[in-house]
Amino acid sequence: MKTIIAACSQNLSGSRASLHAALHTLLAVPWPSQRDVRSWLQLLAVLQWVLSFLLLGEWGRGGCRAGRALTHPPYPTGPVTLVLLIYLVFTRFWPISALYLAWVILDWDTPNKGGRRLPCLRRWSVWRHFRDYFPVKLVKTHDLFPGHNYIIGSHPHGILCVGAFCNFITGSTGFSELFPGIQPFLTTLAGNFRLPLFREYLMSGGLYPVTRRAIGHLLSKNGTGNAVAIVIGGAAESLSCSPGVTTLILKNRKGFVRMALQHGAFLVPSFSFGENELFRQVVFEEGSWMRAVQQRFQKMMGFAPCVFYGRGLTSGHSRGFLPYARPITTVVGEPVMVPKIEEPSSEEVDLYHGMYVRSLLKLFNDNKTKYGLSEGDELRIV
Repeated sequence: MKTIIAACSQNLSGSRASLHAALHTLLAVPWPSQRDVRSWLQLLAVLQWVLSFLLLGEWGRGGCRAGRALTHPPYPTGPVTLVLLIYLVFTRFWPISALYLAWVILDWDTPNKGGRRLPCLRRWSVWRHFRDYFPVKLVKTHDLFPGHNYIIGSHPHGILCVGAFCNFITGSTGFSELFPGIQPFLTTLAGNFRLPLFREYLMSGGLYPVTRRAIGHLLSKNGTGNAVAIVIGGAAESLSCSPGVTTLILKNRKGFVRMALQHGAFLVPSFSFGENELFRQVVFEEGSWMRAVQQRFQKMMGFAPCVFYGRGLTSGHSRGFLPYARPITTVVGEPVMVPKIEEPSSEEVDLYHGMYVRSLLKLFNDNKTKYGLSEGDELRIV
């Protein structure tokens, strides 16, 4: 009996020693700090957004051209959901594709008639992590009054329009608190709303096609207090996106001014300082054959094929498809008061276009040294 008791005591002692050793080893492993956890969450928030851009569609590729509709032709990006639905046709799950096709046919015109916005998506906590990755900040210089409607010109386009998306779609930068009573909207390429499932994702987030019908609905049939943001430079401007260079495609972009006059919407310039610092792009010189290919492709397909890179997933020093963590400060300028003229003449459009350009230049020059640029930096408008 004594022998058995001694053996049991030895085993229990050995178990306690093993458990103690295991706990000591576990506690010796360095646990991620609170700062590391925040960094990972921020990286994941940006990753999911970039993947939605690369795999499902393309954000912000909309421009305004004088005398033509506020849209570019659709183009075949975002094939993932389309391929999935086609694949289901050849399986026993074919009714899913059939039902969704019927739904799209019935719902085809919804994006141009106010969409289907879900306010809860605007308050997602993931957007706070997205904001803090860069970080993105919104700066107000003048009040916007709920008794008017507004068209906000968003500059520059950059590669992925991060500043425009974060400030005008998500609630993470406090737009509603800075501009009480104003509801922001962001427009994107109309072709994105022809992509299956992605169209639902865009509408739920509060994006609208950059078409006359959609913008006209927001400005005329949605009451007042609406601010429609348009990335005016569009696809062509992304070809000039490079750190240290600020070139805007705006000189002949006057369609947004005509829309503002027709609906009596005030024009508001905004500029995202740091937008061009998020990626490194291979910029081909004007006159080179590669530049000609890019421009030709942009005219035919509505988007410009850019050669760019950012940071990798595992390290900020590696190369990959994620944007660099660079501060973005979006400054919203002084509104240009616009009368309502149902059939504005070319002279009237030119007059208010010139007023908008001067207001934008003043906004840039007054704030450039505050947000990372030097006194000698100039804003080129072509």
